[in-house]
Amino acid sequence: MSVKIRLARAGAKKRPYYHIVVADSRSPRDGRFIEKVGAYNPMLPSDHAERVRLVNERITHWLSQGAQPTDRVARFLGNAGLIAKPSFNEQPKQSAPKKKAQERAAAAAKAAEAAA
Repeated sequence: MSVKIRLARAGAKKRPYYHIVVADSRSPRDGRFIEKVGAYNPMLPSDHAERVRLVNERITHWLSQGAQPTDRVARFLGNAGLIAKPSFNEQPKQSAPKKKAQERAAAAAKAAEAAA
C-alpha cells in the first residue's frame, strides 16, 4: 500500500479550502483518507499565519512510516522545516521567449542604449 500526504479539496464553489490528509494513493482525491494532518486556505494572504496549518508530530510520524508527500505538500513541509525544501524550476522552457523575440528585445535594448 502506497501512502501519500496530499490535499483533499473542501469548501464551496469558487472558495477553495484544502485538508492535508494521509491517504492510500489509490483512493480518490476527496475520498477516503487515513488521517487529517493539516489544512490549507489559499484564500488567505501568503503571509497569514492560518494559511497553512500542520500537525508536525503526526506528519513526521507518517514520513517515518514511508508516506510520500505530493509536490505542493512537499513545498509546505519544506517551508515548515519538516523536510528538505524541494527545488522547482522557476519558468518552464516552453513559455520562455522564442529566438526572434529575444533578438527583437536585444535590438531594442541596444537602440535604447545608443539613444542614451
